[in-house]
Amino acid sequence: NFRKGTVELFAKRVQNRALSAVAQCESLRTKLIRGLAVRRACYGVMRFVMEKGAKGCEIIVSGKIRGQRAKAMKFRDGYMIKMGECTRDYVDRATRNVMLRQGVIGIKVAIMLPYDKTGAAGVTKLQPDIIIIADLKEDPTEAPTPSASSIGPSDEPADSDVGDVVDDGEPSMDGGEPESVDT
Repeated sequence: NFRKGTVELFAKRVQNRALSAVAQCESLRTKLIRGLAVRRACYGVMRFVMEKGAKGCEIIVSGKIRGQRAKAMKFRDGYMIKMGECTRDYVDRATRNVMLRQGVIGIKVAIMLPYDKTGAAGVTKLQPDIIIIADLKEDPTEAPTPSASSIGPSDEPADSDVGDVVDDGEPSMDGGEPESVDT
């Protein structure tokens, strides 16, 4: 349908292969095609992703993994957000199918990217639930605030007033008799 010379392809190298869900999904796919066990392949991919600085990783493999009965295996590590606007920015997802002798196996990989100001190894946008408290800058025009040593003894309660128990002769809560008070 396209005329000759009208289609252009552009390929760019991935900066950080460990934080790319597509690259890790393809890596897992090739491991499974070569005959590596599912758990060993998934844990290897997950360990690689987490060592390279990802906040979290989730891998779901479903299909006829062993035997005739289909099942799904989930592998998770770290912190992963599932809902909200931030999932569009922070979570990289990929899905692939693997054609094996016993049938088709589905692979889903989700990687939670870290925060990075430069954007080289993560997301430049901060999550809305992360609060950064900046240090208070002192203004030389303001009067100094009173320190704890300038508080006088009349402002603090005396040690003898705190914790004194007064027995007024009323019955106690435990149902026993009040103690006798000598006057």
